[in-house]
Amino acid sequence: MVEAIESDSGNGGPLAGVRVVELAVFVAGPAAGGILGEWGADVIKVEPPRGDPQRQIFGAVGVRDDIPVPPFEVDNRGKRSVVLDLRSDEGQANIDRLLATADVFVTNMRMGALERLQLDYQSLAESHPHLVYGLITGYGHHGDERDRAGYDIGAFWARSGLGHSMVPPGRLPPPSRSGMGDHQTGMTLAGGIAAKLFDRSRTGRGGLVTTSLLRVGMYSMAWDMGIQLRFGKRQPTADRENEGAPLVNSYQSGDGHGFWLICLEADRHWPKVLAAVDALELAEREQFASARNRRHSSTELIAEFDAAFAKFTMEELRARFDEHDVWWAPLQSIEEVIEDPQAQHGFVDMVPHEGEEPFRAVATPVDFDGHEAQIGPVPRLGEHTDDVLASLDKHD
Repeated sequence: MVEAIESDSGNGGPLAGVRVVELAVFVAGPAAGGILGEWGADVIKVEPPRGDPQRQIFGAVGVRDDIPVPPFEVDNRGKRSVVLDLRSDEGQANIDRLLATADVFVTNMRMGALERLQLDYQSLAESHPHLVYGLITGYGHHGDERDRAGYDIGAFWARSGLGHSMVPPGRLPPPSRSGMGDHQTGMTLAGGIAAKLFDRSRTGRGGLVTTSLLRVGMYSMAWDMGIQLRFGKRQPTADRENEGAPLVNSYQSGDGHGFWLICLEADRHWPKVLAAVDALELAEREQFASARNRRHSSTELIAEFDAAFAKFTMEELRARFDEHDVWWAPLQSIEEVIEDPQAQHGFVDMVPHEGEEPFRAVATPVDFDGHEAQIGPVPRLGEHTDDVLASLDKHD
């Protein structure tokens, strides 16, 4: 678990001393800023007078709006919240002063809005050449659709080919889980910003770092897209009963627990699976004699495996798989992951605002040797406005 702190100046990590100004809403942009903060940066979240809409996301989708909002908390803990009305001259002047003290600017606002506010890269590059400008868009910062609303369900899941590829032909996919594409994109931008900060340490110049939900979705599909680009086809998506790789497939124990075989090296792993479930007779059947044969007879083999695995409880299979060096993983629910001893390092303790008891939350997924991330509280809207603006007066 990670120690909770109340510091507002970063937490001593590899980005200690770096100041990030974040003008971002909902998930992908705040996720990038949140990751940089947990890597040690001091992140100042600039919000409009009504706040980041993600603060009220439960109410916006018809759920109660008087309860904590974990989707906001996970991406914004440890930041300092400053309210500025950027439509006013005073707000414009204050964000310019703030950017003069910053190393990084993170935003996922639409390009047109940034241009109207004169906060686009071209407008800031001349007056703040030191600034690393991190931009997330839905579909890219060039082209006719640069201002199209993306969200991860649209640009990452639907437009990139991910959703279509998850189901057999002719079926419509389910929605992706909320924030999946946003968090991958936020992590991508955070890595790009870190690289640009390293480059700036050599050149003294900042510059634009940009990614999009669409590009990250496409990169997530690079295996399939690479095959399509080279050979003009891809491996079709099938039901698990007809999956072409029966040794890399989902199954169920006799007591109803799901698991996944991950025996990718089929000929090497094949005898181990058979030994584990006392099914050595399957090795004598010609249709299962090689990886190629098993691929062409996958439906029949999956049915044989279903019957074999159903003879054992999950605990029995666990012991047998481990004894015979069978590669596998449990198909866990969220509740099970939370209680999984191996997953405990993926959670942190943090302190929310207003003196509430610490609660567990998901950690960002990168650790640094010699650095234990220290998680600050979730800021109230505008909580740090006066302090931050007062510090700018001293800086001036």
